[in-house]
Amino acid sequence: METEMTETDFNSGRCGYWTKFSETKLIQVEKKILNVLKTAYRTWFVPIGSTVGKDDKIWTIALNEESHNTPLVMLHGFAAGLCFWILNFDELSKNRPVYAIDLLGFGRSSRPKFNSNSQEAEQQMVASIEEWRKQMQLERFILLGHSFGGYLATSYAITYPDRVKHLILADPWGFQERPAKLNVPLAWKLLAVVFYPLTWFNPLAGIRAAGPMGPWLVSKVRNDISAKYSDAVDNTDLITEYIYHCNTQKPSGEAAFHSMKQGIAWAKNPMMRRYHTLSKTVPLTVIYGEKSWVRKTPTEDLIKQRPQSYVRTEIIPNAGHHINADQPTIFNQLVSKVCQLCDNSEDIYIESEDKDNPSDPAFDVNEWNKKNEFLIEEDEFNGMQVINTKL
Repeated sequence: METEMTETDFNSGRCGYWTKFSETKLIQVEKKILNVLKTAYRTWFVPIGSTVGKDDKIWTIALNEESHNTPLVMLHGFAAGLCFWILNFDELSKNRPVYAIDLLGFGRSSRPKFNSNSQEAEQQMVASIEEWRKQMQLERFILLGHSFGGYLATSYAITYPDRVKHLILADPWGFQERPAKLNVPLAWKLLAVVFYPLTWFNPLAGIRAAGPMGPWLVSKVRNDISAKYSDAVDNTDLITEYIYHCNTQKPSGEAAFHSMKQGIAWAKNPMMRRYHTLSKTVPLTVIYGEKSWVRKTPTEDLIKQRPQSYVRTEIIPNAGHHINADQPTIFNQLVSKVCQLCDNSEDIYIESEDKDNPSDPAFDVNEWNKKNEFLIEEDEFNGMQVINTKL
């Protein structure tokens, strides 16, 4: 008799009859990776109710919860998990509480079925973050998102601006419109034709389809990621195993991402279409990797849509898409400085010049810069430069 496989069945590892996924193995691997941390931490499931599925839970890590400084909340990117921040946790939590989660549908968090409509799925993701915030009783915090996590962080800040004291985007995915014409080499075009049928499947379907060969496949395809952690993790195979066990479960968040993407590099609903709706009172720092494949949004474009807001764009030299792991020292210094700004300044507002909405306050960026200029000198970060031209 065939029985329906539930979310619990997937997360308990019973779906490993073809793949080698094991919930027990994921727990063991994650624990070994987190053992490199010097800072005390705790991990637990935060219940968020029936936000998307039934009795959803968000896997959470917290460090330095005793600090009274502005909390930092970190959102990972696609096909990742909270362990991707292990090169950053110790430094960033020295002076503040730091929280990171496995996004709903990823890692060890619950894996509900998201709406197949891209905008509905995005709002479900945002709602899950807000429900998590309520359970954590966080009033205001600094929100940091990497890649797909940056896309969701921006969407959250647009929806709940009063909760975000500063928005930090680390090489964010999904901002730019897909160009009408792409200058793609002929070889890539031929590959696109051959593999076009695979675009109908979830992005990581190939790993699950590989069955027992999945771990080997991940070790060959994504050995670049594990190598980034070699200075901290003696056995980098742990990173490969972590990636594998995070992504051979029920394709929940992966399916949501699939509904939002156009190709892989572009979003169906690019953030720049609605970036202007982000409240003037939310300061923004965008950090790019010099060698990343992500198309960079020029500073002037970001400022033009929010001229009365604080907007700062940085580029980290010799860093690719995984900027927090490629150049962790520079990344940690930059994020720490931004966080320090939040600790050392109150929000500064001016009366809005919008006659149609005179009660809406605006962020006084000039006053804010003047008050905190001692913290944002140009040469602070060893070769890091502000992007002033279109890249």
